[in-house]
Amino acid sequence: MKKQLRLGSGSGFWGDALDPAVELLEQGSLDYLSMDYLAELTMALLQRQRLKDPSLGYVPDLTTHMRELLPLARKAGTTIICNGGGANPRAGAEKVRDLARDLGLTGTKIAVVEGDDMLPRLDELLVAGHDLTNMDTGEQDLAALRNRIVSANVYTDSSGIVSALEQGADVVIAGRVSDNALYVGPVMHEFGWTYSDTYTDRIAAAITVGHIVECAAATTGGMSSRFSDMPNMGRVGFPIVEFDSNGSATVTKLPGTGGRVDEFTVKEHLVYEIGDPSRYLMPDGIADFCKVKIDDQGNDRVRLTNMAGAARPELLKMVVGYEDGWIGEGMMFFPWPYALDRAEKARQTLGERFERLGLKASAIHFDLVGVNMLHGPASPMPDYDPSEIGLRVAVHTESKAEAEKIRRACAQLWIMGPGGTSFGTPMKPRPVYGVWSTLIPRSYISQTVEILEA
Repeated sequence: MKKQLRLGSGSGFWGDALDPAVELLEQGSLDYLSMDYLAELTMALLQRQRLKDPSLGYVPDLTTHMRELLPLARKAGTTIICNGGGANPRAGAEKVRDLARDLGLTGTKIAVVEGDDMLPRLDELLVAGHDLTNMDTGEQDLAALRNRIVSANVYTDSSGIVSALEQGADVVIAGRVSDNALYVGPVMHEFGWTYSDTYTDRIAAAITVGHIVECAAATTGGMSSRFSDMPNMGRVGFPIVEFDSNGSATVTKLPGTGGRVDEFTVKEHLVYEIGDPSRYLMPDGIADFCKVKIDDQGNDRVRLTNMAGAARPELLKMVVGYEDGWIGEGMMFFPWPYALDRAEKARQTLGERFERLGLKASAIHFDLVGVNMLHGPASPMPDYDPSEIGLRVAVHTESKAEAEKIRRACAQLWIMGPGGTSFGTPMKPRPVYGVWSTLIPRSYISQTVEILEA
């Protein structure tokens, strides 16, 4: 059994840069490269693609990335683990298998991890009367949305990944496993850990470290409050974890790459997107972030020790995606002099046009770009005449036809609006997807693994 593992973070989201992952495979001497592609809303978007075409539903970046990464991983002896299967892990894995064949990488074993998709069993859950209260809003009547639901995926633990690795997988393609399961899985596999009480704190340590590095460049200077101090972020290096069998770890990056790893880049991401820091609930266990000891050793190396937690919870988070109407949107810009006055006049004119067009909307929102788009009512109005101001309008409607009225009304400001009104490309109406997060018993979840060989 190995004493230490080297794991690299190869992606933090769908659309992340590929070149840092390439660097990791070329120079990182990695045992594993873990790649996170999914956000909560992503599953609804991918499921909608799958419903239109059963061969789709995986993250489109998957095949683009694997074309470049597979040969490098084979040469380096690195196993790739990802959740790029999205709403259709099997289709994604089949594409990667075919790609490996095309690249001449015969013998490559591609594992498909399934079991997170609860859409086929959603009616069973509703009939059984489980408490499916919306964790964010307190709403309880999920059944009222049934005819608009397009996805229902559970954040699953790393047991499917562990099984895939036990079967010799070179690439693991999963769906909606938890983000940090991409790191917990290989650690549990290599060190022989189980979910018994003996390994509770060590699994919590893997969850903690996985949480810290799962967003890639967010641990090496991205999103930092000290953004001006971060060097060469356009050439940022993604993080590497040196994980020890005793449950301690070091976070670092490749020498010469941009960004920085220090005590505060680690701490900033430790507290990113969490609720109670003493009870970070994940499918593999519960981590206590209040106990971790962080030691900045310099030279882009931060040591993590004393990590602990509790056994895995019996309830797992399920995210239901549903169709939630349409958004009509427009953007206009106004020049000095009197830029703000022009924008305000345009807002008034649009309101009158919406009324004249008989717009049926559940919400109408205006932003003054350059004034209050990010901070809203908390933003102070300028006490000078700005060089330019943008006006954004977004309207939530029930139908595409109603949302189309927004584009027409905005276009009509070419002549109806204040002099100097400028436009970009007119924005087409787009469908909106809502998210209903709830909890279901772990007993409903059963992961399956199949190996596809190139």
